[in-house]
Amino acid sequence: MRQALPSLNALRAFEAAGRLGSFKEAAAELHVTHGAISQQVRLLEAWLGAPLFERHNRRVVLTAAARVYLAEIAPLFDQLAQATARYGLSEAVSRTLTVNAPATFTLRWLVPRLEQFRARHADVEVRIETSNEPVESLRDAYDIVIRGGPDTFYGYAMRPFLAEERLPVCSPALLKRLPLAVPEDMRRHTLLHTSSLPRVWPDWIAQANMPAFTPAAVLTFDHFYLTLQAAVDGMGIAMGPTALVADDLATGRLVAPFAGPRLPSRSYCTYVADERASDELIVLFRSWLEHEGEAFAGAQDA
Repeated sequence: MRQALPSLNALRAFEAAGRLGSFKEAAAELHVTHGAISQQVRLLEAWLGAPLFERHNRRVVLTAAARVYLAEIAPLFDQLAQATARYGLSEAVSRTLTVNAPATFTLRWLVPRLEQFRARHADVEVRIETSNEPVESLRDAYDIVIRGGPDTFYGYAMRPFLAEERLPVCSPALLKRLPLAVPEDMRRHTLLHTSSLPRVWPDWIAQANMPAFTPAAVLTFDHFYLTLQAAVDGMGIAMGPTALVADDLATGRLVAPFAGPRLPSRSYCTYVADERASDELIVLFRSWLEHEGEAFAGAQDA
């Protein structure tokens, strides 16, 4: 009979945390959340019936017994990786994950980060389709559906992973040509709208306390990614979701002329059929999304 073994995920979390001396760094290495590492370590401690770490505020230190345990199991992970790599030369079968997500989110947030996931999980083939259809209206079955939320759909498990706000953004060239010192200065500008988001500008203008505001012109697009591209091209001012324009702001393709007000926006969430929620591959990708969402939030707060 095979001897009972603890969860491989729990062992991986313990090995990384013990080797790095940090739950945070282990989470970054494994592309999961800090909470996921803590949970897996607790599961392993419960399975072993003994503590593995001493908690000192934000630091964790291996117990004496755990140091011995780590020294014994760490080489096994290297052996397992080498054996898997050798087997993978001829026998590996790619695992496929199907994801359905909004086009603008996919283009501006998911795709630029996806290579990080693929670099660590080369055996996973991620297939992405884009749409804005409601979760319950999708005709095809997907492993993971990404939509705004949080919403509740019968038969689906929901988890938020990325929060954002909206604020006006424009190109540096436009700002140089028509400076914006205060929101009222936007009267000289073209406001860029998206037909599917008719309330975004009116809501922001109300928060900015400009009840009689009228822009120089209005230009409306049927897709949001076209609206943002028009802003990059200097055609006007768009309401930019902070997550989707973060890279543009960082590289200077776009600028945010005003610090506020910032318009609250729905979070991005993953929706998974209840019966698939514990699937190892789905859990892996969801945890990676949540880790990336935490990293984005941390960068915004820094």
